[in-house]
Amino acid sequence: MGRFATVDDDTIRRGACTDIYFVRTEEILRRSGRNPVIAMEVTAADLPMGWAVFCGLDDVLSLLEGIPLTVDAMDEGTIFFPGEPVIRIEGHYLDFARYETAVLGFLCHASGIATAAASIRHISGGKKIYSFGSRRQHPAIATMVERAAWIGGVDGVSNTAAPPEIPLVGTMPHSFVMCFSTPKEAFSAFDRYTEPDIPRIFLCDTFCDEKKESLAGARSGAQGVRLDTPRSRKGNMRAILEEVRWELDAAGYREVQIVLSGGVTRSDIIAYRDIVDAFGVGGAIANAPVVDFAMDIVSIDGVSCAKRGKKSGTKQVWELQDGRHLLLPSGHPGPEGGIPIISRYIRDGVVLKHPPVSEARNRLLRSLSQLYGMPG
Repeated sequence: MGRFATVDDDTIRRGACTDIYFVRTEEILRRSGRNPVIAMEVTAADLPMGWAVFCGLDDVLSLLEGIPLTVDAMDEGTIFFPGEPVIRIEGHYLDFARYETAVLGFLCHASGIATAAASIRHISGGKKIYSFGSRRQHPAIATMVERAAWIGGVDGVSNTAAPPEIPLVGTMPHSFVMCFSTPKEAFSAFDRYTEPDIPRIFLCDTFCDEKKESLAGARSGAQGVRLDTPRSRKGNMRAILEEVRWELDAAGYREVQIVLSGGVTRSDIIAYRDIVDAFGVGGAIANAPVVDFAMDIVSIDGVSCAKRGKKSGTKQVWELQDGRHLLLPSGHPGPEGGIPIISRYIRDGVVLKHPPVSEARNRLLRSLSQLYGMPG
């Protein structure tokens, strides 16, 4: 175990982080002399929005690399629909039985975060969305949280443990402002000592009225003002935003943007997207419900079979020209113009590709644009 009540990489890689019934299953199968060749597919029957974003595959590939298996999957960043297999694992069951727990954990959690980010991106009206929620999760998974949020379409993330290709964003905490005598002094110090390429976004609700501190920020060279405490004021946030915008415009600071953070929800984004230029979103992304994937047998020793409620046989998902999907048995000819979106990722334990995270994000943004007409 890790020092901070976490499971270390080696324990997960050895399959020692699993549900106990898989250990017992292995023991009984070995004693019974049974080890069939199994094909298992991962699907989600219920998706609250009717769609979700596939994410977490990269960790699955790292987990299963070197094990004599075949793995076919959708690409990360793919929008999928209920009942569609996002990944298929084939091999002797005793080679991967105990990894089901970790596989589902990787996919359920990351896909949930990516889906939440994508749904917020979808309703944002093209406004910038930043992931500020890693502090709402265990720090050991900060890289996964920010990676999944980026794939889901956010414009930047706050945690320094994010993958290096993801842009870091952030302004200042209230504690920074409180270390100076006045907000204006804090803003001036930030502007003086921060690298020139860092946007001057000043936090303007520490000591007094937002519009007063926003004007102080604008006079100190702010490119944007951030309001972070809408709940604690227990006031009319719409009125506060309108007052800030009015005073900035009246004073000649029309170019100064407004950034809203602090418990921002989907409803807040819909309510304020016409007046707010960017949203810092925390728990609404990082604390997203997981995608409730299940992993089920679809064939045994080459014979199609499935438990009640599941479709037997291996499958292919075809993407149509309008972005819709068609599910067909593997090997069946697809529709004219259709593109098969499940491809080989591992052959006999060898990982064939590890696409960069930027490809997954771009794929998601293209799909959102195609399906829902939103800007990429």
